[in-house]
Amino acid sequence: MTKPELIAAMSEETGISKADTGRFLDAFVKVTQAELLSTGKLQVFGIGVFSVVTRAARTSRNPQTGSPVQVAEKKAVKFKCSAELKRAVNE
Repeated sequence: MTKPELIAAMSEETGISKADTGRFLDAFVKVTQAELLSTGKLQVFGIGVFSVVTRAARTSRNPQTGSPVQVAEKKAVKFKCSAELKRAVNE
């Protein structure tokens, strides 16, 4: 599903205009990013938990040459779905 398709589906489900739904979705993304930057965790009941994890530095290989390459430590976003969402997907 693309972002415009998600906006259209949410708009139809709620009866809110597509423009307002788009602004709501953009605000949700912005608030999610801000919360992950400030606290490193965001829990949305019924959906799951977004959290920031640090991936350690490691040595990898260049697929073309096979030579070792150092990959720096970096942060990534992890998502763990709620039991309710998992149950709904498995029905």
